[in-house]
Amino acid sequence: MHIDWAALGSVFGVSLVATVALVGLFTLGVVGLAKRESASAQGGSAAFAVTGAYACFAACAAAVAYGIYLIVA
Repeated sequence: MHIDWAALGSVFGVSLVATVALVGLFTLGVVGLAKRESASAQGGSAAFAVTGAYACFAACAAAVAYGIYLIVA
């Protein structure tokens, strides 16, 4: 049995970067929604934060859908 360590390392690196990026996007979405609540408590508007949060959530959903597409195809 032969293990291609370079390919294994490459898969590990790509999956690590993708995971950190996906978690980072989701975190930015949660922070954007938190900014909306703090702005509404102070009587302001945080339309940009909400738009950014929804964009981050949409990017997360697109990344998950693409991953599922790669697995199924």
